[in-house]
Parts: sequence; structure tokens; C-alpha cells
Amino acid sequence: MDFQTFYDASRPIVIAFALKVVGALVIFIVGRWLIGIATSLITRALERHKTEPTIVRYIANVISVALNVLLVIGILGYFGVETTSFAALIAALGVAIGAAWGGLLSNFAAGAFILVLRPFKVGDYVNAGDVEGTVRAIGLFSTAIDTPDNVQTYVGNAKIMGGNIRNFSVNPFRRVELTAQLDHTVDPMDAISRLKAVLPSIANVEKAPAPDVEILGFNERGTQLAVRPYTNTAHYWQVYFDTNKAIRETFAAAGYPVPEQYTREREV
Repeated sequence: MDFQTFYDASRPIVIAFALKVVGALVIFIVGRWLIGIATSLITRALERHKTEPTIVRYIANVISVALNVLLVIGILGYFGVETTSFAALIAALGVAIGAAWGGLLSNFAAGAFILVLRPFKVGDYVNAGDVEGTVRAIGLFSTAIDTPDNVQTYVGNAKIMGGNIRNFSVNPFRRVELTAQLDHTVDPMDAISRLKAVLPSIANVEKAPAPDVEILGFNERGTQLAVRPYTNTAHYWQVYFDTNKAIRETFAAAGYPVPEQYTREREV
């Protein structure tokens, strides 16, 4: 077979293939353009509803990847490639990845729920996943929390959603829990009146509700008082330490004896 005969025989095949390639390129370009438009429309719609930016990016990426996979499968089908087995291969690969990354996927799903349900936001002081501190970042797999000793801790979202979440920043104030031990010779009502007069003067203590000072219980040393001022979470530790100082200074100014354990040996 000479070259001319080969050229005449192969020319229709080459032309048909070239047209298919051109058609595939047109489908790819137009498909990518449509995917970009669809993703942009969905993103703007979610932003108008004030959806969490992380969720917006996540949904946009998922839609973009899914539509691009469908576009590639469509182009392969256009070339006559059997796409049924290809789709089955993708499904099997997805199952294998899901089994291998079960822990990551559970964190991922929990992260999506955190972003949707919003039990806390960045900047809140929380106790979540057995870690207490200020939320610095909420990711799809883990949440970054700065503990009071300034250590950034990453907690898996699945652990957070699987336990109790305490958000100390939602309500406008928080109660500080302290106790004051009195000697058995001290009149508890006198101590209560003195503390109730001093506590409101501590910086950042809420005026309403007023600080609570009540008899908590009794032990071998004497009476125990519950001292409970209220403050904003941002000032919790300042009020905590200043209240301890106020208790010490108030009792010292009143001349109260240091409470000591009462024993038979002392009595003898």
C-alpha cells in the first residue's frame, strides 16, 4: 500500500478524531465555564444568607469537584469510553477511602455540624472535648483552643460533638465560686455583712445581680462561707484573685483569728 492510498484511507478517521478532540475541548471549556457560574451563584446565595464562610467554601469546593468529575466522565463517554465501570471504580475508591479515613471523616462531619449549629464561635471561652480555653479557630477537622496557660490545643471535632460543650461567653455574666473559712469563735453574720459591703467595690464585679455571701456549711474549724460575686467572663480571673485578696484583708481588718483545726490535744 503506497502513501497516497494510506492517506486516503486514514483521512476520514483522522478528521473524525480531530473533530471529536475539538468537540471535547469545546465541551470542557464550556463545562468549566458553566461550573464556575454555578459555583459563583451558589456562593453568593449562601453569603446573602450570612452562612459561615468556612461552610461556604466547603460547599463550593464539594460542588466544584463533583461537577468536574461529572464533566470528565461525560467527555470520556463522548469518546466512547465505557463509563459504567469508571463510575463503579470511583464508588469503590470512595468506600476504601472512607474505611481508611473513618476517624478523619467523623471529625469532618462533626466540624460541619459545629459550623451549622454554632454552639460556639471564635473568641468564646468554652469547655469542649475536655479542654477549657478561648476558641481561636474552627476547622473542618479540629478546633484550636488557647488554654488559660497560653497553650494552643487542637481538639478533634468528633470529640467535641461527642461530649458536653460549656460556653461561658454566651451569657452576659458568670458567677465566681469561692469559699471563706471562719474560726469557730467568729460570728458568721458579722463576716457576711462585712464581705457584702466590700465585694461591690472590687473592679468589674456586677452590681446586679449582687454578690452572694451565705453560710455554706460547717466543719471542725468553724463556719464556711460561700462567696460568689458575678462578672463578665473576660474578667473572671481578675475578680477571682481580687476577691480572695478582699476576703483576706477584710478578715484581717476585723481582727478575726486564723481558723485552726480543733482537736482534743489542744483542749487538754
